Amino acid sequence: MKVQLKPVTRENWEEALKLSVENGQTNFVPSVAVSLAKVYIKPDGDQVEYIPFAIYDNERMVGFIMHAYEENTTNMYWINGFIIDDRCQRQGYGKAALIAMTEWIVNRFQICEEIRLTVYKDNKNARDLYTKFGFIPTGEVYGEEDVMYLPIK
Repeated sequence: MKVQLKPVTRENWEEALKLSVENGQTNFVPSVAVSLAKVYIKPDGDQVEYIPFAIYDNERMVGFIMHAYEENTTNMYWINGFIIDDRCQRQGYGKAALIAMTEWIVNRFQICEEIRLTVYKDNKNARDLYTKFGFIPTGEVYGEEDVMYLPIK
């Protein structure tokens, strides 16, 4: 399966807002609206840039993922706000989107040595996906979420 990451723009943002996760997952990830608000509000500081993407399978939007980064660093490349729509889960889109996002980050930021994300302890499905993908716990906790990283170099 090959998915495409397309920037969230004025042409597709309303469709992105309709994406949702299953009821039992709503506490694990922010809504797309909250993720898009971060682009403007910059809650992690002015030095952090956010790039929101819609995840597509051909012309069908199946999810959302956002990249946050601090320029000229080796380890501040984050994946956050990652959701696969509830109607599209368990079809391989999560893994395919992770592949696409990590490839995009590595190709754009040559100095990137690790990609980070956070995951709730109780989010077994996401934790399993990230672990199988190669993400490793750092031992750090951000809020109520464990920080994991994927070594690049």
